[in-house]
Amino acid sequence: MSMSSKVSATALMKELKSLTGKDPLEGVQVCCPDDSNIHKWEVAIFGPPETIYEGGYFKAELEFPSDYPMSPPSMKFLCDMWHPNVYTDGRICISILHPPGEDNQSGERPEERWNPTQSVRTILLSVISLLNEPNISSPANVDASVSYRKWRANEDDAYKRRVLQEVARSREDAKKDGVAVPTTLADYCIQAKPEAQDSIGAWSGDEDDFNFDDTDSDNDSIMSDDGDGPVDSGNE
Repeated sequence: MSMSSKVSATALMKELKSLTGKDPLEGVQVCCPDDSNIHKWEVAIFGPPETIYEGGYFKAELEFPSDYPMSPPSMKFLCDMWHPNVYTDGRICISILHPPGEDNQSGERPEERWNPTQSVRTILLSVISLLNEPNISSPANVDASVSYRKWRANEDDAYKRRVLQEVARSREDAKKDGVAVPTTLADYCIQAKPEAQDSIGAWSGDEDDFNFDDTDSDNDSIMSDDGDGPVDSGNE
């Protein structure tokens, strides 16, 4: 394993242990299903209560590059998602997932795009915010954007009806997975668990339990800071 991959793996381990341990994120479940590949996570996003997504169980995957956090991961829904900022193949179009720097074509400001101070936590918060407040100025799914505009203008409820159908289908997935989907704010909000145990998919333990390739020098410096940056919900 290269030095950049080691740094990336260590950073991801710290983030995953935080999100599945003592500092979880409301409305989200995350895991690493394969403890030999920390660079691929599975995510389940619960639809926020008091929105048309309430009761939804939306599964997605995150794939991280070997130089994370210098470069952003990609994120893709694994279920049907009728939304202005989600491509028909499930890929999520949001500024925080776009590479650092300027892009004159998109019109995005550098501070809206990815930077190494961002984290999985800020990505997931941005996606949850995106569900109920899409950016329709430059949509990934034009048809969904048009339908959303009509619904918000009280001209047509086709957008809401389609979303509710997807929520109903997602609840069947939740039943198959044995997951209880929160439908109230009280259930959605995380209760304090001071003695929560770290859990990474089916694996629990220390970073040393991962089989890193130790061909690099034992004196190599490993990144240990995983500070969360500010939430940026900007998108295309």
